Amino acid sequence: MRRGAALGEQVADIIRRRIVHGELVTGDRLTEEGVAEEFGVSRGPVRDAVSQLVYEGLVELRRPRGIYIKGLTVEDIEQLYSLRTALEQLAVKRAMAADDEHWKPAEDLVDQMAKAADSGDHGAFYRADVAFHSMFYELANHPRLLATWRQYEPTFTALLDVTINHDEDLHESAQSHRALYDTIRSGDAEAVARALEDHLRRAEERMHLELEAR
Repeated sequence: MRRGAALGEQVADIIRRRIVHGELVTGDRLTEEGVAEEFGVSRGPVRDAVSQLVYEGLVELRRPRGIYIKGLTVEDIEQLYSLRTALEQLAVKRAMAADDEHWKPAEDLVDQMAKAADSGDHGAFYRADVAFHSMFYELANHPRLLATWRQYEPTFTALLDVTINHDEDLHESAQSHRALYDTIRSGDAEAVARALEDHLRRAEERMHLELEAR
C-alpha cells in the first residue's frame, strides 16, 4: 500500500479500477474478511472503501451476505457524464473570471500533456488530464462544487485510465485539450460551453466503445 494515502482510499482505488477495467463484473461478491486479508489491512479501511464505492454506485452492500459488484452499465456511463457536464459547465463559467496568474498552472498541464504525447507516456498524460480538469473546479471559488467533484474524481480517473491506455497516439487528445484551454481563455462563454460539451461527449463515446468491446 502507498504511504501518505489513507488505507481506505487505496483499497477503494484498487477495487474501483478492477470494476472499471472489467476484472470485477456485476454480481461478483466480495467479503470484508477477504478484502482485508488480500490487502493486509483491518476491516476499518475496508468499510471506508466500501462506503465510498457505494456512494459512487459501483458496489452494493447486502448484510449479512457481503459486498456485491454493481459494475458499470451504459446507463451508468450516461449518468456519470451528464452529471459531469453539468458540474463542469458551472465550474468553467465561474473559473473564467480568474486572472492569468491563476490559469498558468492549467496551461502548464496542457504543456505536460503535449510532452507526454511526444514520449508516449500514458500515465503522465492521464494524470495531467485529470489535474487539468480539476483546475476548473479549483478556480471556480465554489467549495461545494469542488467537494462534489472530489467525490467523483476517482471514478473519472479510473474511466480515463481505461480509455487513454487504448490510444497508441496521444497527440489528438493533447491537441483537444490545448484547443479547449485556448477557447476558455478567449472569454467567449458560448464557445466555451459548446467546446466543453463536445469534449466530454467524445470522452463518453470512447467509454461506451470500451463497454461494447467487452
